[in-house]
Amino acid sequence: MKRSLVIAVVLAVAVAGWIASGQMGGGNAPAVQKPPANLEASEVTASVRVRKQTSVPYRVDAVLRGTTEAVRTVNVKAETYGRVVELNAAKGLAVAAGDVIVRLSPESRPAQLEESRALHEQRQIEYDAALKLAKKGFRAETQVAAANAELEAAGAAVKSASVALSNIVIKAPFDGLIDDRMVEIGDFVDKGDPIAQVVDLDPILIVTQINEQTIKQVAVGKPGYARLITGDEVEGRIRFISSIADPQTRTFRVEIEVPNPERAIPDGISADVSLPLENIMAHLVSPAILSLTDDGVIGVKIVRDNNSVAFVPVTIVANGATGVWLTGLPDAITLITVGQEFVTDGQSVIPIDENTLKPLETGSNS
Repeated sequence: MKRSLVIAVVLAVAVAGWIASGQMGGGNAPAVQKPPANLEASEVTASVRVRKQTSVPYRVDAVLRGTTEAVRTVNVKAETYGRVVELNAAKGLAVAAGDVIVRLSPESRPAQLEESRALHEQRQIEYDAALKLAKKGFRAETQVAAANAELEAAGAAVKSASVALSNIVIKAPFDGLIDDRMVEIGDFVDKGDPIAQVVDLDPILIVTQINEQTIKQVAVGKPGYARLITGDEVEGRIRFISSIADPQTRTFRVEIEVPNPERAIPDGISADVSLPLENIMAHLVSPAILSLTDDGVIGVKIVRDNNSVAFVPVTIVANGATGVWLTGLPDAITLITVGQEFVTDGQSVIPIDENTLKPLETGSNS
């Protein structure tokens, strides 16, 4: 027991002496190095995620509001009087040019036609006889001329009576739809009374108004596009541009002709119209990467050749479903997609490819 106690006391004294030698004056222990007090956070190189991209062609459109309109609408009217005795066209029915819509009672027209034909035959006989007598010298030329005039008048009466009889049959003037019918069986109509409204929907027109600043950028024959309120997207050609501005809006009427063989597009529905103006080179980016300076300038941040940040002002030319289209950038850029809000113009950064998450060597970007 005494021996072990002595050994423990010796070891304790040795450890205490070693500690005291380091604290008191050995002078050989290395000093701990502290970081300089003037090292600022801005000197630390930041990492940002980037994407290399190039500009692509983009079609600049004039986006307008419009409506569909039938290429022609006609109110068919009676050309003679009579009672309606036959109806062949109901509302909504498709008709071809020449189809019978309404038939009127003939009244006395057949008898008038027969009478005029009989008179014409009589005048023909009288003219032939006058002509024979004139050749023998028994009739003067004035008498022959008078007989000829009476013959022509009788012929005109036959034509007039024939037209009056044919007018009791009211026909469709062109292929279309019966949108309305104003008469029923038994109605008596007079000359000029409306009978039916016929609408031609093939082709259909999409009508819009374009402002005076853009009027010179569109032309007859150029394509036009529209998205109908029903969700259907259609394409056609500009067939008419007004030469006179609306005095109230200072805009010009533009008509786009769109095929509508099934007559599925009705008259009068709303549409979003796009008229191509020009093709430009632009960049498609997410609106989330746009930056705004203190004085309100919109731009994006890119990485230059020397891995420094550059703020580039841009112009937004269009908003799309997948992002915004920008102009004002070089054709090829290294675009900062993540971390742009934490770096400033001119700051050195480490560009990290957003797909591979590896450091990226910048190309020649301005």
